[in-house]
Amino acid sequence: MRDQPEQQAPPVQRLRVRYAKRGRLRFTSHRDFSRAFERALVRARIPMAYSSGFNPHPRISYAGASPTGAASEAEYLEIGLARTVDPVRVAADLDDALPDGLDVLEVVGALPGGLADRLEASRWRIDVPLPIDTVTGAVETFLARETVGVERMTKKGLRSFDSRAAVLALEVTSLDTVDDTVGHPGYLGGSRLTVVVRHTVPTVRPDDVLTGLRRVGGLDDASAGPVTCLVTRLEQGPLDEATGTIGDPLSG
Repeated sequence: MRDQPEQQAPPVQRLRVRYAKRGRLRFTSHRDFSRAFERALVRARIPMAYSSGFNPHPRISYAGASPTGAASEAEYLEIGLARTVDPVRVAADLDDALPDGLDVLEVVGALPGGLADRLEASRWRIDVPLPIDTVTGAVETFLARETVGVERMTKKGLRSFDSRAAVLALEVTSLDTVDDTVGHPGYLGGSRLTVVVRHTVPTVRPDDVLTGLRRVGGLDDASAGPVTCLVTRLEQGPLDEATGTIGDPLSG
């Protein structure tokens, strides 16, 4: 008869981490990041609590990960620790242990309730190398529709869903140059979309919004085919329905 696994003690402290994906590291998949983060925990000597069972794992809960290829200034996770530590020290040690482009921005004590439940909406920036007149026309057409159906391949196969219903706000401004605040190379000309998307099931991602814009508004350059856009998540957190603003999920 197989021996029962040792039961691990529950975490003494829970910390929530905000981190960024920048530059080339925006192409890091969620699996790639989780491996890098677990290695960083070991290098930084963070006193992790572990799950019980025959294959104990460090207590890490990931929430609302951005899609591969998108940069982000607002990714979140929660860790459970075996002893109490200073969150500021954890932030510094983890940031030093992670590769450049995966940057720890903040670590705080966990609030009551689940972290994922506090991530209700995201604000995204999408830089498009097309003239503002072209993009404005596509945006106006998209917003005028009650529904904009799109398709995307998922783990469960090809899914069809409405990309319009999740969009709470969509604005376009002229873009002379792309700044380098998130580590991507700049280019001249183009337009910048700012979109607020409610988190739904299935999740509506920025590329789904772009697909909707292409479908109803002819967003792509007819002579060059589909354009490559630079996508960055700027915020995600609790949604204020009255104002449409997104709050800080790490604050009370």
